[in-house]
Amino acid sequence: MKRKSKHSIPTRYALMILTGFCVLVMFVSFTLNLSGGPLNSVAGYIFVPMQNGINQVGSWFVNRMDELKSLQSVMEENKNLQAQVDELTQELNTIKLEQYELDNLRELMELDQKYPSYEKVAARVIGSDGGNWFNTFIIDKGEKDGIEKDMNVIAGSGLVGIVIDTGPNYAKIRSIIDDASNVSGMALSTADRCIVKGNLASMNENQAIGFSDLKCEDDVIKTGEQLVTSHISDKYLEGILIGYVSTIKRDSNNLTYSGTLTPAVDFRHLQEVLVILDKKTVQKK
Repeated sequence: MKRKSKHSIPTRYALMILTGFCVLVMFVSFTLNLSGGPLNSVAGYIFVPMQNGINQVGSWFVNRMDELKSLQSVMEENKNLQAQVDELTQELNTIKLEQYELDNLRELMELDQKYPSYEKVAARVIGSDGGNWFNTFIIDKGEKDGIEKDMNVIAGSGLVGIVIDTGPNYAKIRSIIDDASNVSGMALSTADRCIVKGNLASMNENQAIGFSDLKCEDDVIKTGEQLVTSHISDKYLEGILIGYVSTIKRDSNNLTYSGTLTPAVDFRHLQEVLVILDKKTVQKK
């Protein structure tokens, strides 16, 4: 270990001595006005570099302060711009939502005009049994609005389903895609009848449900054919669009056809529906 010299002066004392010497030199120089003298030269060698260093340090602090002010100004401006962006985004989302609701209402109006002979009441979907599809759901209209069990429900371009339960201010709907649903349908162009059965598994797989027992001439019914509710249905009013044939094949008995159809209604995004207040009346024999 290196030994400390016995005659070494502590740093703080050396600094104090040097500072006192500098002050003394400055005092003598200014008091005696020794212009060009040796003391003035010594002061120049000592204080000019010190002054330059002080000026550089001061300039550095000034620049940093200016940069900090500039950064704060940019941050404040960015905060204001972000607030404007958030406000505009919210306004845009509101406009999109209003446009979507307007489109839905326009669809309902067109659908209402499509079936002008039926009295209807508009309702909003307020709940469902869960899952990806509106196979059964609740609307915000009920017995107080004239809704009864077995009334037909439409939306979009056609048939949604049928009322299965009612309360004073609500009603429960079973849609045609539900596994428990069976609808008597027919081909619009030929009036050949079939059975349309709901199938949630098929909806999840290819967004289609099945039909069967279609009796028709060979190759008369093609893909794209419209299937509507049949006149022999005991609960569904005649002529309401169910969907479009997407696949068709002859059954093994060589007498009937079966296949799949794409529903006319978007059962993933139902929001508003129309309930037809006219019920199907079946004449008893």
